[in-house]
Amino acid sequence: MGQEPASTFFSHVKSGDTEYKAGGLRDFFLYRDLGIAGATNGKVIAHLVKANMPPADGTGWHYHVCDFQIVMMMKGWAKFMYEDKVTLVEAGDVVHQRPGMVHYLFDYSPDMEYLEIVSPADFGSVSAPAPTDIVPEVTPWK
Repeated sequence: MGQEPASTFFSHVKSGDTEYKAGGLRDFFLYRDLGIAGATNGKVIAHLVKANMPPADGTGWHYHVCDFQIVMMMKGWAKFMYEDKVTLVEAGDVVHQRPGMVHYLFDYSPDMEYLEIVSPADFGSVSAPAPTDIVPEVTPWK
């Protein structure tokens, strides 16, 4: 039997191979592509996301159209509302956001940086009504 064509490919992105760039899902973040979307033919995306400017209104309430999503906080911290619960995510924490979970990232530290892995790579983000009357507070950067 012959080998079937690979649906994914080996990928090795070194720290200097890709740069942080604007133009991702949120204009107040910078994104660094890790080459995974290309290596998996769009099955998965992995990128580093970091703060670019102080939080104003945050992401707003939304959910992602995806099959799988995790966030691992690499540096700093971020505050999310996951449905009706305020959640502080700090360096070293890992969050699995189940598909369709309504959430809102509303506050983060100036050094915030996280690894996000999502499937599929071209996942969608859909605005959603607030599931709670809780109004989270933002910590101003000094």
